[in-house]
Amino acid sequence: MTHSLEFKGIGKLYPGVKALDDINFRAEGGKVLALMGENGAGKSTLLKILAGDIRPTEGTYYLDEKERVFDNPHDAILAGVSVIYQERQMMPALSVAENIYAGFLPKTKAGLIDRKTLYANAQKIIDKFGLPIKPRTPVARLSVAYQQMVEIMKAYSRNPTVIAFDEPTASLSDAEIAALFRIIAELKAEGKIILYVSHRMAEIFQLADDIVVFKDGKFVTQMKAAEADENKLVRAMVGREIGDTYANLKRNDTYGDVLLEVKNLNNKRIHDVSFTLRKGEVLGLAGLVGAGRTELVRAIFGADKVESGEIIFDGQPGCFKSPYDAIKAGIALCPEDRKEQGLVLFRSIRENTTIPVLGSMKKGLFLNKKLEKEITQEAIEKYSIRTDTMEKLATQLSGGNQQKVILGRWTNRLMETKLLILDEPTKGIDVGTKAEIYQMVCDIAKQGIGVIFISSETPEVIGVADNILVMHNGKITGKLKREEANEENILALAMD
Repeated sequence: MTHSLEFKGIGKLYPGVKALDDINFRAEGGKVLALMGENGAGKSTLLKILAGDIRPTEGTYYLDEKERVFDNPHDAILAGVSVIYQERQMMPALSVAENIYAGFLPKTKAGLIDRKTLYANAQKIIDKFGLPIKPRTPVARLSVAYQQMVEIMKAYSRNPTVIAFDEPTASLSDAEIAALFRIIAELKAEGKIILYVSHRMAEIFQLADDIVVFKDGKFVTQMKAAEADENKLVRAMVGREIGDTYANLKRNDTYGDVLLEVKNLNNKRIHDVSFTLRKGEVLGLAGLVGAGRTELVRAIFGADKVESGEIIFDGQPGCFKSPYDAIKAGIALCPEDRKEQGLVLFRSIRENTTIPVLGSMKKGLFLNKKLEKEITQEAIEKYSIRTDTMEKLATQLSGGNQQKVILGRWTNRLMETKLLILDEPTKGIDVGTKAEIYQMVCDIAKQGIGVIFISSETPEVIGVADNILVMHNGKITGKLKREEANEENILALAMD
């Protein structure tokens, strides 16, 4: 039997927003169907309907010709539907094995958890994925990448008929991506229905048999992957030509004095790191997952302890003891995990934008609400944040708009940011918004602000940065100018 999944007339209406509008398409077993579109196009909303997280306002879907709309995710799982979301849904205090088999823990005859069977089954799946983790390890101790792999193993363990991936590789290393793609190939050979959401074009052309494009909550087109190319997809997604994104950037061509000097910096994760950054310069940090890039900027920002070495910032020596001290000095960090560390998700755009400058907006004993709204509106306009109100919660925004809120926070006119650190600023963001953010980075540099730009996408680092530091195992293994950098020499240095 060939499995099938068909969406018919799916619509989802929120107050003032139509997230999905009359979605109709069909997916078949034994194939990978890619869902593409800009952030906010409706892809994740459709997956939530599929998984029973939310109910559609109208329409339905059919799994193996049987009408299905689930009241909750558990019913969807029992029916053979598993969705792996971009946002991890873990129980950090529980073990890897307990997370993989959550809701389906093996039991003894006495009704207790059969831990011997639990750990043995979990080890089999871990071995199949080729991961160096243990079934008994608490998930909280794992890296972001391994937590994501636990999510994927959890879905895999349920032997679903439909398995949907929402940006599954955003935090994975090349080796982990290769393991995931191998598993997807096996699922495909078994006749499973596979939905795959990604903004990485190379992945889409490597994996997909068919591609469906959404725009503004509407179905645009369905095409065979073999008949598509990057330009055709971009036109369908954004309704315009992107062109040569990097060549079209209006860069800063004037640097100021040295802003940041790092001398022989060391802690448990970084070793003897030295470099300089000038005012108005965009300095890229390249390297493989685990190279120490995030650990380096956390040490500069005062979030991680420095054991030895020196940091001189804007002419003043001394390592920062806390992020608070770094912020006071003029350093801002947009972290890799924007949802966990960058935003207060259940607070408004206004509150997230102005949180570091509340002390500067006092009017006597009270907050100057007029100024607060002005600052927020300026950020919305400057960064083209898509929202109908500044009171919308951060959690309701797409990934790209969430990233813009963070940029607006650190560059508003009440801040005195001198150094902006961007850790994976385009992770999980669509091609059109990426182009906007690249230009925003260049515009920020034109203001004389130094920028450290971290990305796991090598072409992105080459395209945006003026100079590039390559890291491996906590050390800097090379420095390249943009014009002399290419993927080959960066990879060689990253694997040094």
